[in-house]
Amino acid sequence: QVTLAESGGGMAQPGASLRLSCVGSGGELRRYVVAWFRQPPGKEREFVAASRYNGGTTVYADSVKGRFTISRNNAENTVDLQMNSLKPEDTAIYYCAAGSTILSETRRTRGYKSWGQGAPVTVST
Repeated sequence: QVTLAESGGGMAQPGASLRLSCVGSGGELRRYVVAWFRQPPGKEREFVAASRYNGGTTVYADSVKGRFTISRNNAENTVDLQMNSLKPEDTAIYYCAAGSTILSETRRTRGYKSWGQGAPVTVST
């Protein structure tokens, strides 16, 4: 089972950009569906974006479509989340996850067996 670790979180002003990176160890991320979820303060964890296997479909939550981009770097065994035009409502702990979900389960947490420890993102003036 692959182990995941996120990096790149922090604080940003509205309209700014941040990039999160998820590095895998003990397995090749290209063999997994890799997703980003987030958990805003006091709320449940929610789906953000997913990359379905190497070179496959990308899926985004409506709330981030057009602002966030998920991408893979197989040489470094990472999956990144580029976040542009950040809004205060993007404030959350961001988690990367890996699994072997079917397409219809991409947005659900239950299909992902490996999770990172989380990276905080705060968007505020």
